[in-house]
Amino acid sequence: MKTIFFPDQTLNDDTYVATIGFFDGVHQGHQFLMAQLRKEAAERGMRSMAITFESHPRQVVQGGWKPELLTDLHEKLRLLKTTGIDTVVVLRFNRQMAAFSARDFMQLMYERMGVRVLLTGYDNRFGHDRAEGFEDYQCYGRELGIEVLCGDALAMGKQNVSSSRVRQLLKEGNVEEANYCLGRPYSLGGQVVHGEQIGRTIGFPTANLQPDDDKLIPMDGVYAVMVDIDDEIHKQGIMNIGTRPTFNGTNRTLETNLLEPIGNIYGHRLNIHFIARLRSEQQFPSADALALQIQKDKEQAEQILSNYHF
Repeated sequence: MKTIFFPDQTLNDDTYVATIGFFDGVHQGHQFLMAQLRKEAAERGMRSMAITFESHPRQVVQGGWKPELLTDLHEKLRLLKTTGIDTVVVLRFNRQMAAFSARDFMQLMYERMGVRVLLTGYDNRFGHDRAEGFEDYQCYGRELGIEVLCGDALAMGKQNVSSSRVRQLLKEGNVEEANYCLGRPYSLGGQVVHGEQIGRTIGFPTANLQPDDDKLIPMDGVYAVMVDIDDEIHKQGIMNIGTRPTFNGTNRTLETNLLEPIGNIYGHRLNIHFIARLRSEQQFPSADALALQIQKDKEQAEQILSNYHF
């Protein structure tokens, strides 16, 4: 897959069937759309292209707004590559581009990117204030020489798969259903930093994670997780997200206890893959009572993860 950062880099003279969107999470609905994109391109003897954004457009339009991303740009590009499309164009979105109407975008696609067919997502809107829809795109397409198609939605259960649905599921702690929509476990990366070492005092040392900026953090609670250490070592573990009420904590922390400790990992990078939610965070009457529960959590996680192939 070729990646073009536009407008810094330019495309060749190929013609494309393209789709445009933020594609946060590259969930199964996006994957379904990319399969349709490849099919339409193959039938026309063209190449397939996804047009996305370097950062969330709302961050440019609404200064100070912080997204809760399912995937950062690096993850997104890696996942889009697995869909088999030919090219991804990453738009360096700015205030000038934020003022573009849908027609302006389509003219840019036609003149600078070689787009001759535009496949829109079933619920996708683009252009200033996202004010226009599919019928408008078709009208502009006739003027510009772009065939405009509407992609099919992918339903799972009673709802279509969408990034907003996945975010809501994670905020509710329903990682199993979120993972089903994503087609893989939700992951959260970050660096191991020094904490208060409370876990060590009760026999369960933890790695305190400083999560990557702008990533969504699931609902507070205890989770069974798979852990990648520096993308080289793969371990099973449990993660607690919360304020540690047993010790009168107030700051939200993310702490991982590996089922098989491997020593000092301060400063190392972890990638946490959420497999199942075990329970809510609780306040226990004593540190000993908490330690007993953590041991039960580890045993439950080990049983879940032993049947999980990642």
